[in-house]
Amino acid sequence: MIHRLEIENFYSIRDLQIIDLIASKAEKGDQNRLTPIGPGSASRAPSVVAFFGANASGKSNILKAIPFLAWFITGSFSLGPNKFLPFHRFADPIKSNSRTRLAVRLCGPTDPEKIGEADEQSCEYEYELEIAGEANKPQHIFSEGLRYWPLKTKRPVQLFFRDENGKVKAHKSFGLSGFNLALENVLRNNASVVSTLAQLNHPVAIRITNSVMSTFSNIFIMREEATDENISDHYINDPELTADLNRQIESIDLGINKIEFYVGANGPTAQAHHNNLNQVIPLLFESHGTKQFVKVFPIIRNALIHGGLAVVDELDLAIHPYILPEILKLFHDPKLNRYSAQLWISAHSASLLEELIKDEIYFCKKDMNGATDVYGLKDVQAVKRTDNFYKKYLSGVYGGVPLLG
Repeated sequence: MIHRLEIENFYSIRDLQIIDLIASKAEKGDQNRLTPIGPGSASRAPSVVAFFGANASGKSNILKAIPFLAWFITGSFSLGPNKFLPFHRFADPIKSNSRTRLAVRLCGPTDPEKIGEADEQSCEYEYELEIAGEANKPQHIFSEGLRYWPLKTKRPVQLFFRDENGKVKAHKSFGLSGFNLALENVLRNNASVVSTLAQLNHPVAIRITNSVMSTFSNIFIMREEATDENISDHYINDPELTADLNRQIESIDLGINKIEFYVGANGPTAQAHHNNLNQVIPLLFESHGTKQFVKVFPIIRNALIHGGLAVVDELDLAIHPYILPEILKLFHDPKLNRYSAQLWISAHSASLLEELIKDEIYFCKKDMNGATDVYGLKDVQAVKRTDNFYKKYLSGVYGGVPLLG
């Protein structure tokens, strides 16, 4: 579970934006909707994080930071030498040559060598990345590091740090001994230390990449959006996923009692069995909302199973407002969300505000220079948990609404 995200000079985010999800300990209400950030931790954060705002306010760009970091940590070694990293900096003369900085904080085991394993206690970890380079030229890594806060000392320990010259230093817990020479020979200036070490079978790096691979999103960093054929093929290869989809479809009543995925004459395809209809309907001819739910479901289900992150841009796109709260409930229910999975979404449907508590709600707006500003509802003064967030948002009290005319 991410409990802090920092973004600077990344797409429409110009100035440093900090999304700190740690809930105030003074707040007593809605504690059942807040989850410990790690085993044994007294700090709590929401399992659902929702971003609202006008079109092009930067909601999607905030979300992009998470799958970008996940791709960089796990897959950047596959990027060719001197290739552009798959992102854009803020497009103005002042920031065009400035560094991009991304940092994410979450909890992990007290022993770094056991990353990816369950532990009765946890401590904080922070991964930080800085990217430099001239505008319109391939970027390079300025710095990259991973640190953690041991419970005994409470002082941060740098597990590894890579400087602007590409030199990597590591703590003994990270275990770089025996890998130094190989790392110097293969580490490129556009690839992650972790991704590179994983290719060298470094045990801690492999554990980190395996953990980060539990990030699931409909935001694709290095490929186009999944096609209907790709999605059908995904379901065909995972019968349990198909069974779970059909159970969920029955519970939210899309008018369909079963969807079949199979390999037809023209490749992977799907058909829907409707209640009280005497013939099946190709999924191709179903509503956009039904097809959207079929696309989103694997992201949500995989995060719940693995205790990972589900990052869904425009969750409410074509999905009926009555179904959206049911998706949120999957993450709110501790029986269904046994491994503290977290859902990050962007949405336009203001009715969702009636289903969320103030710790879960964030707004995006742009200034006169086109730069995104992010703020949480918990940071807006005089907001009560009993307020009608839906009505106040639409009336402009919280900002983040389109200005028409």
